[in-house]
Amino acid sequence: MAYSDKVRGVYQAQLKAIRDAGLFKQERFIHSPQAADIEVEFPAGSPLKKVINMCANNYLGLSSHPEVVQAAHDGLDSRGYGMSSVRFICGTQDIHRELERRLTEFLGTEDTLLFPSCMDANAGVFEAVLTKDDVIVSDRLVHASLVDGIRLCSAMHDTIKHSDMGHLEEKLQLHADKRLKLVVTDGVFSMDGDTAKLDEMVRICEKHDAMVLVDDSHATGFIGRTGRGTHEKCGVVGKIDIITTTFGKALGGASGGCVSGRRELVEMCRQRARPYLFSNTIAPVVVEGVLKVMDIVSRSTERRDKLEKNAAYWRKGLTEAGFVLREGDTPIVPVMLFNAKLAQDVSRALYDEGVYAIGFFFPVVPQGQARIRTQISAGHETRHLDRALEAFTKVGKKFDILGRTKQEIIAKYGM
Repeated sequence: MAYSDKVRGVYQAQLKAIRDAGLFKQERFIHSPQAADIEVEFPAGSPLKKVINMCANNYLGLSSHPEVVQAAHDGLDSRGYGMSSVRFICGTQDIHRELERRLTEFLGTEDTLLFPSCMDANAGVFEAVLTKDDVIVSDRLVHASLVDGIRLCSAMHDTIKHSDMGHLEEKLQLHADKRLKLVVTDGVFSMDGDTAKLDEMVRICEKHDAMVLVDDSHATGFIGRTGRGTHEKCGVVGKIDIITTTFGKALGGASGGCVSGRRELVEMCRQRARPYLFSNTIAPVVVEGVLKVMDIVSRSTERRDKLEKNAAYWRKGLTEAGFVLREGDTPIVPVMLFNAKLAQDVSRALYDEGVYAIGFFFPVVPQGQARIRTQISAGHETRHLDRALEAFTKVGKKFDILGRTKQEIIAKYGM
């Protein structure tokens, strides 16, 4: 057979090297609904442990909201479990188009198209709207799904230094001869928590006749005055040509995503985006759940406001404790550790103290930029944050990283 002992040995050796380096990723098994408090089995076979969840994308705390759960139940009863088809054959229900209409109104765009996930949206959009005569200019820290989607496209690809608008202008001048130019960025960068300079980007792109695509997955529902996203925060609603985003984070946390933007670009995706054409339609239970989320986020900014308050409280507490943080004003607050094994060890020590927070390291983040990425939710109460701060402080003292500079941590643990 092709999978011989020799081949098996190659992979066993690679996995052993990952384990020996302390970089082996192990999944935790959650035995409860997604929430600020969860019951976790780790390692496998261990007794359940109740911990504070500090690393979920459940920004608005809606993943297990009773209204959302009830809406999903109602959708299951009225529309069935799944569509067993793609959209253009017999997979489109009226509720799919209703959700597209609601998202278009919420995001301030011209049209919207649903995808099984935002990763699928990012995989399909570039090939659908660009050709070999065009160019894509992306921020060097865009999400991996954007990188993969760009690779599937025949357009030329160039990059700019992170959030460097001077560099962007240079690159657009360099590619002035291209048929179409598309500038690509995250709205909120998922690993660092900083926000794209969309106002400056739009101004430069208008000057150079370039389109703008923003993946707003870590912003939709809670960034901006009414939670519409980074384009609202930066004052450029209606000026972003393509927005891709997810329903798997603030908008209920289940699955699904979309492309939203200029009518013609959305229609090109409907006609040519392969993940849309060849993937089953989003299940009715998810659609009904997201529709209910849209009701909740549209009737009040209470959850968004609580999230903003929680994030500021958490960042202040970590700063005062002496951790090295990435600057930002979003619910993503990375605690920088720089060493991959240290990130794993700190994560495990936090778990022992009743806090669930995962270490990130290469290739998820650049080499030497390992961290614990904490994420705040409107589902957190002050008691959760205070208890988590106690645990972080205790663990920080154990590893002697409190009050230490980046250079001092690297000198002690390496990169």
